[in-house]
Amino acid sequence: MSKTKIIALAGKGGTGKTTISALLIKYLCHKKLTPILAVDADPNANLNELLNIEVGQTVGQIRKEIKGDIPINMSRDQFMEMKIQQSILEESGFDLMVMGQPDGPGCYCAANQYLAMTMDHLADNYKYILVDNEAGMEHLSRMNLTRIDHMLVISDPSARGIMTAGRISEITLPLGLDIRDKWLIVNRAPNPAPDALLTKINETVEKANLPLAGIFSASQELVDYELSGSSYLNLDADSPIIREAFAAFDKIIK
Repeated sequence: MSKTKIIALAGKGGTGKTTISALLIKYLCHKKLTPILAVDADPNANLNELLNIEVGQTVGQIRKEIKGDIPINMSRDQFMEMKIQQSILEESGFDLMVMGQPDGPGCYCAANQYLAMTMDHLADNYKYILVDNEAGMEHLSRMNLTRIDHMLVISDPSARGIMTAGRISEITLPLGLDIRDKWLIVNRAPNPAPDALLTKINETVEKANLPLAGIFSASQELVDYELSGSSYLNLDADSPIIREAFAAFDKIIK
């Protein structure tokens, strides 16, 4: 993975990590920083919906298959790699892998070695790997992504959310992850942002050593696109939310 850049999104549930992921895919494609592998690592997968892509098989479903019979003259790791390759959705400029639901309590660990090996083989095919993570950080270790170039910590515009973002940034230290840089994005904020919110952001930025990449305003346009099932990739370049997002991503992707 030496030449592949890894972007991972983190944050508590409901902050809009998937929205930021979709906007980031649009940005990378616009800047021609392709090919991209987007990994929807949230068990409640919906990145495909924001991109108007229909999902076939998920990695969670593949894990179930490798517990049963496998084709003759094929090892389990070969079978796992073949099935994951088949599950990847190929789009213009990017591919999408959906992790999906685990197949029972504790079952995720059973096939992790196959997933990590497959990710190692896949990585060299992409300029960027973007991981829309679940609320925890477990998927990063499952996929053997011990090096992260850019970790984006997403928060909602609340005091508790900003404080949680700071704690998430701090708890990555004992996980043994090699993180090149971390950034805070505050999502769905009022415009203009209240002074109290800006004060809380500045406190967290300083305390957690978590630079602010940007504040994304609450966007009715994004709501309308989601309700209609339209792809965020079709958002106009002059849209206010796209201008805000691209300005933030310009700070991160240098």
